[in-house]
Parts: sequence; C-alpha cells; structure tokens
Amino acid sequence: MELGAPVKGVGVFIARQIWMLVIGAVGFCVWDSAAQEPLTGNLSIHDPSTMIKDGSRYYIFATGQNIASKSSSDKINWSSGPSVFSNATRPPWTTNAVPGFTDFWAPDIIYLNGQYYLYYSISTFGSQVSAIGLVTNPALDPTDPNYLWTDQGPVILSSGSVTYNAIDPGVMLASDGRLWMSFGSFWTGIKMIELDPATGRRSSPSSTVYSLATHPPSTAIEGSDLIQHSNLFYLFVNWDTCCAGVDSTYNIRVGRSSSVTGPYLDRNGVSLASGGGTMFLESSGRYIGPGHAGVMVEGETLRAVGDPVSSAPEASGAAFQKHPTSNIQHPTSNSRVSSARF
Repeated sequence: MELGAPVKGVGVFIARQIWMLVIGAVGFCVWDSAAQEPLTGNLSIHDPSTMIKDGSRYYIFATGQNIASKSSSDKINWSSGPSVFSNATRPPWTTNAVPGFTDFWAPDIIYLNGQYYLYYSISTFGSQVSAIGLVTNPALDPTDPNYLWTDQGPVILSSGSVTYNAIDPGVMLASDGRLWMSFGSFWTGIKMIELDPATGRRSSPSSTVYSLATHPPSTAIEGSDLIQHSNLFYLFVNWDTCCAGVDSTYNIRVGRSSSVTGPYLDRNGVSLASGGGTMFLESSGRYIGPGHAGVMVEGETLRAVGDPVSSAPEASGAAFQKHPTSNIQHPTSNSRVSSARF
C-alpha cells in the first residue's frame, strides 16, 4: 500500500517526528532512506531494552553475562557502562531455577515508584525451563551515591508444565495505573500477565495468563513489546528466526487494540492471536533481520530500539534516523521507512 493510504480497522497515531534507533548485535544501524546521522562510540549490543532516561543521559540494557549497559547524553554518541551484576552478585535463585544458564537475556526497563525496574530473562537455548526476574535501582548513573542494584527475585517461571516460555519481557504502565508484562518465545506464542504496580511482581501466583499473538503454522514468534497511545494499545512482536547472520529472517509485526488484553488486530482486521500482524520492519538492503523492538515514547516522539545484523562490514558503525512526519505509517513491503500508520 502507498504511504498515507487509509488503513482498514485502524486509526492514526499522531507524532510530530519519529526517531528510529535500531541497535544490532554487530552495531547500530538505521532503517530509513531519509537523512541519517552517524552514531559514534561503543555500538555493539544484542537484545537491547527499551531506551530510558535518567537525568541528562539515556540508557539501554542488553543480553550479556551479567546484563550489559550503555548510555548516551544525545542518543548519538554511546559509551559502555557497568554490568548490572558481577559474578559475585548474581542472584542465587537463578542457577536453581535454570541450571546451566550462562547469560542474562533480553532485559526491559521501566521507571516506577522512584525506582528503575529492570526485568531480565534466564534460560538455555531451545529450552522451556526459563524465568523472568526483576532487579531495581533508584538511579542509573553509576556515580550517583544512591546507585545500587537490588534483586527482587523471580516474576514468572516456566517449565514443561505450562505451554509458554518465560523469556523476553516487555513491560508497560497503562494510563489507568495498571502494570502489564508481555513475554514469550516459541511454544504457544506471546503471553501477558498483570503485575502489581506497588512491587513490580506478578499480581498473584495464579493470575490470568493472556494469550496475545501466535504465528501459525510456525512457532517462531518472540520479543514482544507493548505501548499505549491515548486509549489504544500497540503490540509489537518478532516473527521468524534470529541469530543466523545474513540468513536471519527476523521481522517485526504490529497490531492494535482498544483493550490491553486484546484482541490485537492488524491493518486487515486479523487478530495477532490467530496469526495476524502488519509488517513494521523487515530486511532491506544490507540490513538483515530486524527484531526485538523496544519502543520509547518521549513526549510526541517515538523511538524504537531493535536488533538486526548487517551484511556490510562498515555497519559496525551506525546511523541514527530522524524522520519528521505527521503520522506513523506502515511501510510497504519494499519500503525502508521505519514508521507505521495504524
């Protein structure tokens, strides 16, 4: 479809401008043919969290042995920061819950109750024995005298006794004050639970597990993220496979709902729970396999952090897209515009 064309069953997400930051395992790269601003600094990262601001700096967290971090004062020049844990401070419950895990995966972060709540995954590749944990800190600046990570234990665990895989958290505080976390990887798809906004933990051990999205006949769906704009909710998910270099088939799909619990519909009115999903970002040119979107809404600006690889060696550098528009518009199948109209 042409950019700006009407979209069935969905409305318009108004924004004065969009900045799309795509951060990949081999560096940062841009998904647009519009004017680009090159990024500098230490750019290598994998499975980045939503970008978040503390004071005058922006922070992201990522997969790593003890959860990696990076920060920037301008979203252009990035530097590495300290890990969340050290080998000595790894939470003891993690090795008991998931024997054999090595790296902490795919964190997400939110500011709540005067604290930064960082959710992280633990698992082993291809296993459903997994867990999502929570660690908090009143500050993200390591020089702040209040800076101290405190682990709050597990939020949800999975095993062969359930149908989901408890990794890849995506956390959202709704405008009504309710706190939600989407999650899931393969198995029966993307799920969601309600969290207690006072603690950041699951609202109750037996609270409802909502099913939000699948990708039949494949089970290759993961890396979800939720945002709210006005009274509408948007669910971003990854389809297909990552981590295969230039053979990666990752792509980002999106749907919208008037209810946080769904159903989330694509632009054709198909529910994501039934395999629907409008294309948001896909491979284009040298940029391969975009995925694991983390969407930050700052005023009237949307920024999305993602996870592609590149077939070009110079992409170990990066660029930062500034794309002014009056709408977020779905790209066509051959478009590199990293914006979407709902």
